[in-house]
Amino acid sequence: MRIKTDYSLILAQLKAVTESERDTIANLSNASAVLNMNLAEINWAGFYLVRGNQLILGPFQGRPACVRIAFGKGVCGTAADAGVTQLVANVHEFPDHIACDGASNSEIVVPIHYAGHLVAVLDIDSPVYDRFDAEDRTGLEACAALLGKVCDWKL
Repeated sequence: MRIKTDYSLILAQLKAVTESERDTIANLSNASAVLNMNLAEINWAGFYLVRGNQLILGPFQGRPACVRIAFGKGVCGTAADAGVTQLVANVHEFPDHIACDGASNSEIVVPIHYAGHLVAVLDIDSPVYDRFDAEDRTGLEACAALLGKVCDWKL
């Protein structure tokens, strides 16, 4: 049975915790907590920020993670390089997968854009194979779009 997630509730919660704040780190910190609270069967929810031609670890909920990821490497680096969401049913079959947490079996990574520029990626991992589907893609892309608008991204 597929996990049903109420993305309208998540978006409402994200709007509530970001509506009076523009600081990127504060907003992404609260966003990672909102996602972690509302998404079933996940073991990591967080952000990697674009710094030059690499991603650097930002606010997250979960076990310690890889700090720097090159564009084109792993699921996060591939999402950053391609500029499109990566939905991976089995990370162990993904070329160049970076195993920050050996318990992760599936992953979704959503690029965040501001003013036409890639500024970050939203990364969510699950210990469940094939955890994410098209509804998750649509819902998380809406969350990323909101975060792209409410944060004070320094370009």
